[in-house]
Amino acid sequence: MILASLAIIAGFLLLMWSADRFVDGAAATAKHAGMPPLLIGMVIVGFGTSAPEMVVSAMAALDGSPGLALGNAYGSNIANTGLILGATALFIPLTVNSKIIHKELPLLLIITCITAAFFWNGTLSRAEGAILLAGFFGVIGWSIYSAIQGKGDLIESGMQDNLEEHDMPLGKAIFWVIAGLILLIISSRMLVWGAVTIAHQLGVSDLIIGLTIVALGTSLPELAATLVAAKKGQHDIAIGNVVGSNMFNLLAVVGIAGTIAPMPDVPHELITRDWPMVMGLTIALFVFGYGFGKRQGRINRFEGGALLTAYVAYTAYLIYEITSTAAAT
Repeated sequence: MILASLAIIAGFLLLMWSADRFVDGAAATAKHAGMPPLLIGMVIVGFGTSAPEMVVSAMAALDGSPGLALGNAYGSNIANTGLILGATALFIPLTVNSKIIHKELPLLLIITCITAAFFWNGTLSRAEGAILLAGFFGVIGWSIYSAIQGKGDLIESGMQDNLEEHDMPLGKAIFWVIAGLILLIISSRMLVWGAVTIAHQLGVSDLIIGLTIVALGTSLPELAATLVAAKKGQHDIAIGNVVGSNMFNLLAVVGIAGTIAPMPDVPHELITRDWPMVMGLTIALFVFGYGFGKRQGRINRFEGGALLTAYVAYTAYLIYEITSTAAAT
């Protein structure tokens, strides 16, 4: 148990650091290639902040722990919306002005429903995983189109400032892309091994560990990016980070797991307990952030507090399940 716990802690620390290096290197490389700032923010940075979830999902599926991969995806979305946006808005109320985010919010809602439809029969086939991955590449294509058409969007100026802060020579940028990816794989391997070991020793499912420990750890890059953007007044980037990451998690993270290791027996709790939580938070984010009529899209302190309270209550219930199961074994 001690060695597994140390592996999780070390894996988390290395995962956060390597993900940050990978994103900075990829963004700087794209800038040297002449890619517009808005496109870098929507595609390169969005993909990079979801890289930890993707790599952990692939490692878990290869290790025969698809429940861990699913828990990572769904738990990350719950943490992104409930913890990260909720806590951020509680201290710094967020407003939505970007037209691109107004288009992404309903798209996220649709994607959440589609993934649930695949799980509803209790299985996830390789073909369904491939469809989700195809959807992921479709979203990437749509993001590229939106970035090209959305020149002048409020996200663009904020992304330009961020690129200037993290500018680096091309050689150094390429080095960190390669080194960051290698370290992401190593740290994810440590994290998955530690999480699976602890799950077996406590007698709880891989799904529970994925929803709690692993999901929280892989969401830390989004937490850092969202807090920094909110402090700078870049509210659209703060919300856009979470919305983009949530879409990538449902399409790429679940799609990778299903393609590598089809799941003939999806845990029933995922459908009855976890998906309703994901769906509820996604609907709340849509209602708060989209804005209807004369109401501007925003997440104020009260709404942020509601999101955070929902996350705390859900996590407390999962911890209760873990302790109850551990006490019975």
